[in-house]
Amino acid sequence: MTGSLPDVGYIDVHCHLTGGEYGDISALLAELEGIGVKKVVTAGFDIPSSTEGAKLAEKYPSVYFTAGFHPTELKKYKDGDLAIIKQLLSHPKCVALGEIGLDYHYDDTDKPLQRRLFASQLEMAAEVGIPVQIHSRDCAEDMLTFLKERADLLKNGALLHCYSHSVEMSAEFSGLGIYFSFGGTSTYKGSKRARKSIAAISEERLLTETDSPYLPPASKYGTFPNTPASIPEITANMAALKGVEEGEMKDIVWRNAHRLFKKLAN
Repeated sequence: MTGSLPDVGYIDVHCHLTGGEYGDISALLAELEGIGVKKVVTAGFDIPSSTEGAKLAEKYPSVYFTAGFHPTELKKYKDGDLAIIKQLLSHPKCVALGEIGLDYHYDDTDKPLQRRLFASQLEMAAEVGIPVQIHSRDCAEDMLTFLKERADLLKNGALLHCYSHSVEMSAEFSGLGIYFSFGGTSTYKGSKRARKSIAAISEERLLTETDSPYLPPASKYGTFPNTPASIPEITANMAALKGVEEGEMKDIVWRNAHRLFKKLAN
């Protein structure tokens, strides 16, 4: 895994550019280009964010997107929305269906609805032949069981974004061929679970994200918005935890991202 790849840069495989938190997107992307963040994936979480992500991807060469319905946004869901998502998946710069998954954090969680829509979107991704980006919070055992029961639907690849479950569970998820991305929280010394997971997970399964405008890294603690400009700090931290040079980690992540998300080559 040594040596440099042509045109390699830093990459943010999961951020949110559609909410208006950054002001001038063109200025942000120019800043990213200046520090070597060459590609960013803006993640859809409902219909507006998914369709706006497509528009940004069409406007800016460095921007790609995902389309999907997030588990905590399902109160907005209505009949016909999955058809819109499916249409967006055919876009040449839609790299994955997502973010989708399970989230049991809130007291009013409708678990049956979350599971039904998660399953439907996994089935759609398998039918279309595209990877998935998975959100998983406060549901570790259910998520593992859910995915094991549907392992055949993960044949086109899957990412557990902002991985927060145990290092032991990461081995179980790895057995399903899943990739893992880590963001700013993994740079904090107190984030023992994430740091242990990074150290334990195979280099060939690791990716970098910011989940911006949220989750700033240690150097930007307490600031908002976080931006994809945090990716070099996240990559350097990951490199230190894996015992490799930052440049090598950048190459590894770039290669991994393009292996999982085939449309990043577009």
